[in-house]
Amino acid sequence: MKHPLVRDYLYMIAGSVLVAISYNFFLLPSEIAAGGISGVSTILYNAFHIQPYLTQFLINIPIFIAGWFVLGRAFSIKTAAATFLIPGVIFVTKDLVVHGVHNSLLGAIYGGIVLGIGLGLVYRGKGSTGGTATLAQIVKKYTSLSSGFCQLIVDAVVVLLSAFVLSFESALYALISIYVTSKVIDFVELKSGDNKLVFIITDQEEKVSQLIYDSVGRGLTKINSVGGYSGHAKVLLFSVMEQREAVYFKQVINQENLDTFVIFLSASDILGRGFTRDKNFIVKDVKSGD
Repeated sequence: MKHPLVRDYLYMIAGSVLVAISYNFFLLPSEIAAGGISGVSTILYNAFHIQPYLTQFLINIPIFIAGWFVLGRAFSIKTAAATFLIPGVIFVTKDLVVHGVHNSLLGAIYGGIVLGIGLGLVYRGKGSTGGTATLAQIVKKYTSLSSGFCQLIVDAVVVLLSAFVLSFESALYALISIYVTSKVIDFVELKSGDNKLVFIITDQEEKVSQLIYDSVGRGLTKINSVGGYSGHAKVLLFSVMEQREAVYFKQVINQENLDTFVIFLSASDILGRGFTRDKNFIVKDVKSGD
């Protein structure tokens, strides 16, 4: 998109809508308080029948004002879009609760997935949903604690409260939802795929390099290294491959029976010119060598 700011706000709007839908259709009907302000609103709704959209709106107002003065105007403007849009969509879609998922396990899993997609889109739009995320940033600014640790503490307190107000089982399901959400956020925000980072330690540099070029057509980087035990000079090669390419390369290098040490690691995201490949890449037959 030619206008990055427009793209960012589209991401934030779409993400906010998904966050609200995940709450009304999955989390609230199944009584899952999956951390944060939404978890607090679930607890208050079940304990005192206070409408969730009202709770989230009222709690976010002072947090937003504090963020404006402490974290700056630029941060707060982008945060405002999601911070106040989410309670609005929760209000508009509140009738979904009746038709929502009331099974706790399904609510935890699918609520976590939809919530993760929504939050991931908001973060890709360089925004924030406010609430405890903003609180964590404020605490981070004035203490030595990381924002992630602060967020973890808040989520832990909310889940602990849900164990007393709702049930112990509900708290366990909330932990499942939080875990699923965190994984989906990584996938959406980082555009994680099945890419592999392949490390090869060898003293047969030229032969291994040629195998990478010939078998999967990938580039590579060479780093001179020294064996810690032997003291012998070796070369560390590393290359990024798609999963199917990595699987094929593993077959090739095993067939060659070279004296190498190979490590395959998952790569969350790849930035840089030249990595995107033609999706019509055809894996060759190892046996035929065609």
